[in-house]
Amino acid sequence: MGVKNLANIVKNLMANGKPADTPVALVRWGTTTRQQTVTGTLETIVDVVEKAGLKSPAIIVVGHVVSLREELAWFDRKPLFGKRIVITRARAQASGLVAELTRLGAQCIEIPTIRIAPPKDIAPLAQAIDNLDKYEWLVLTSVNGVKFFFDTLFAKGKDVRALGHLKFACIGPVTKERLADYGIISDILPETYRAESVVDAFKDVDIEGKNVLLPRAKKARTILPEELTRMGALVDEVTAYETELADDGKETLIDLLKTDGIDAVTFTSSSTVSNFMSLLDGEDGPALLKDVTLASIGPITSDTARSLGLEPAVEADPYTIQGLIDALLAHYGRE
Repeated sequence: MGVKNLANIVKNLMANGKPADTPVALVRWGTTTRQQTVTGTLETIVDVVEKAGLKSPAIIVVGHVVSLREELAWFDRKPLFGKRIVITRARAQASGLVAELTRLGAQCIEIPTIRIAPPKDIAPLAQAIDNLDKYEWLVLTSVNGVKFFFDTLFAKGKDVRALGHLKFACIGPVTKERLADYGIISDILPETYRAESVVDAFKDVDIEGKNVLLPRAKKARTILPEELTRMGALVDEVTAYETELADDGKETLIDLLKTDGIDAVTFTSSSTVSNFMSLLDGEDGPALLKDVTLASIGPITSDTARSLGLEPAVEADPYTIQGLIDALLAHYGRE
């Protein structure tokens, strides 16, 4: 109502004695990451609002209190204020990323491109758990691997006592922390968070002839089991979970890209990238993303993006969610 009647409001205020140079501000979606603010005077504000394209609902503030805006505008000075960032991570795991980006002022748009699900055939994992006594090492490459391994362990009527003879290796501090939630400290944590570093860490360990259980995603890079096998380990790779295409947000995504409604897209795994591009099937993906900042969690994810014709402008280092957030802050801090 206020925006629609702004010209009449301004006219009546000046007709009843308000000076034409009285400060005025209009605020839309106040105190949210979508906040828009324009300022002017009674004489100029109608033109300012029209040029800014500001629409209802909005609050109109009239008077010299508007001059305090520069002193009190802490909210829209947040480092990512107003940035519209698409989160492609599985919804169940996106809360930490969304919460931190929102705290930094970003408007997060959740369009999950993957869904994490139990394997369609649980038998290989269940059989491995039935035969845990044969293994010397358990290698866990993600929090999902930890979750589904222990879910199956417990479903089989076992608990952590069944793992007492094992040694553990993890990829990444978050995986290590998730394992610690079950009361287990990882024996190996590589310096960087990719399969190659696990292989490097095992070079100081005698694993020749040792049985290694590797429960992980159905679709995963082959370098880890191949290299461990080359070092003499007897590796049993079993599917602990699967990633499925989530396409619920397809129409929303395409609409936003076509209306310049997105500033950045975050990719937290290779599957988020490939599934993202699947959502754009039939569209010119690279053209739609030409002016969008693509942010990758690490070099493997970046390589997947490049293989699909995309070039990330942001790459996390370290290859963690916090590393991704820090990389976004650094990127926008340079603008």
